[in-house]
Amino acid sequence: MNDYLPALLALALVVVPTTWHWTRHLVTVVHEAGHAFVALLVGRRLSGIRLHSDTSGLTVSRGKPRGPGMVAMLAAGYLAPAATGIVAALLLAADRPLALLWGLVGALVLMLAQIRNFYGALVLLVIGGSIGVVCWYLPATTVTFVAEVVTWLLLLAAPKPVLELARTSRRQRRGSDADQLARLTGLPAWVWIGFFLLVTLAGLVLGVTVLLPVEISLPA
Repeated sequence: MNDYLPALLALALVVVPTTWHWTRHLVTVVHEAGHAFVALLVGRRLSGIRLHSDTSGLTVSRGKPRGPGMVAMLAAGYLAPAATGIVAALLLAADRPLALLWGLVGALVLMLAQIRNFYGALVLLVIGGSIGVVCWYLPATTVTFVAEVVTWLLLLAAPKPVLELARTSRRQRRGSDADQLARLTGLPAWVWIGFFLLVTLAGLVLGVTVLLPVEISLPA
């Protein structure tokens, strides 16, 4: 049962509406970090990142308004939580929970330099400060438990914003990543939403196989 406790706690944080409002901030942070990371990777210039109290966010970058770099940057947001969750799962499998948590703190510090509003800075400081306290003051067993919860949270939460986007009307989601990708590529927004959902679910399955490997016994 203890092996499944972090997963069950993370699942509760995702499915309970009250807790989801708060844990979604972490997902939004990773979403916007994904945009920012890929923007830099494809040679765009970051202008800033904003995080809002309704758990939405905005990453602004400068560069060519069309082309594969712009497509990659827009697509990265919804895929980032699943990708980060997989990397986190691999670090846990390698017995590196402390490296995982300090890596997240380091990423938050780098991201803080690009934040352009007070609320966004507050969110990063609360998340980063909380993780830092866990790493610095709490015993190794607690560090491992927190790292496992964070990993499961990223994996389990990754598909939920995609499903929320799918349930919104075309008017409500105007300006969303999927709609911007539709305008850039000619593929309908629902194709991109389906792609995001497929990849995030695949990431969840991969993460489960890493964190909870199934032993198969063959008859002699």
